[in-house]
Amino acid sequence: MNRSIVGKALIFVILAALTATVAYYFYQQRPTGLPAGLASGNGRLEAIEVDVATKFAGRLSELVPREGDMVIAGAIVARLDADDLRAQLRAAEAQVLQARKGVDETRAGVRKSASDARLAGKSLKRSEDLVSRGFISKSKLDTDQTGMEGAMAGMAQAQSRVGEADALVAAAEAKVDGLKVALNDSSLKAPISGRVLYRLAEPGEVLAAGGKVLTLLDLSDMFMTIFLPTDKAGQVMLGSEARIVLDALPGQAVPATVSFVAPKAQFTPREVETRTEREKLMFRLKVKADPAWLAAHRDLAKGGMPGVAYVRLDADAAWPANLQINGK
Repeated sequence: MNRSIVGKALIFVILAALTATVAYYFYQQRPTGLPAGLASGNGRLEAIEVDVATKFAGRLSELVPREGDMVIAGAIVARLDADDLRAQLRAAEAQVLQARKGVDETRAGVRKSASDARLAGKSLKRSEDLVSRGFISKSKLDTDQTGMEGAMAGMAQAQSRVGEADALVAAAEAKVDGLKVALNDSSLKAPISGRVLYRLAEPGEVLAAGGKVLTLLDLSDMFMTIFLPTDKAGQVMLGSEARIVLDALPGQAVPATVSFVAPKAQFTPREVETRTEREKLMFRLKVKADPAWLAAHRDLAKGGMPGVAYVRLDADAAWPANLQINGK
C-alpha cells in the first residue's frame, strides 16, 4: 500500500515537472511586442512567374528542361519544327536575287534610252542647222523633233522602271528579314534566369500561337505581401529597410526593402489570419527580399513559405537582436 502511494506521488511529481517545463518553454516562445518605430505583418513568400510561350503556331520538336531545373536567361529551352520556314526563306532569297537582276536590266535600259536621247538630240540640232540654211525641208525637222520627244519619254519610262525594280528588291529583302525573324522565334529562349516550375507541353504537340511550354520562377525577385493599418502605413516610405522571417527558418532574418505601398486603403482579404485585421481598412505593402541574399541561399527560400515581414517606420529605430543582420 505504501509502495502504491509512493509510486503515485512520484508520477505526480514527474507530471508536474513536465507541465512546468512545457509552460516555461511556451512562456519563452511567447510573442513579444515590437520596439517603437517597427511594424510587422503576416504573409507568404511569393516569386514572379514568367511563361515561355510560342509566337506562332507550330509543332514542338524539342523541349529540354524538366521541372525543377535551373535555366539561364537567353538559353534556348525549346524549338518548334521550322522546316517550312527554312524552305520559304530559301525561296525568298532566290526572289531577292531575281529582283536585283531586274534592277540591273532596268538600269541598262536607262543607259540605252539616254544614248538614244543623245543621238536624237544631235539629229535634231543638225536638222535645225540645215533648215536654217535651206538645205532640207521643215518636215525633216518636225520628224527629228518628234524623235527627240520620243527618246526623252523613253528615258523617263526607263527611269521609272528602275524605281519599280528597286521597290521589288526592297520588298523581297523585307520578306527575307521577316522569315529570318520567324525562324529565330522558332527557338524559344528563357526570358529570365530561374527555376522551371511547370512543364506545360511535350515534344510532338502542336501548339497554337501563344501556346505555353514552360513556367519559370524568378528566384531573384521574391517578396511578401503584408497589410498595415493606416497609422503605420502612412509612415512607410518606398525603399524603407525591412526584414523577413520565414516560419521554416525562424533563426534567420532575411534582409529586405519595401518595394510597394498601395495608394489607397482596402479591406484585407480572407487569407489574413486574424479576424480583427480583416475587419479593418488596411494598406497593402510589398516587402522585397534582397536579391544578393536570395542568390546566396537559392535553395532555402521557396515560394509559398509563410512568415512575418518587419518594416522599419523610423530610420533611427534599432532592430531587435533576433532581426539584426551582421550586428545591425
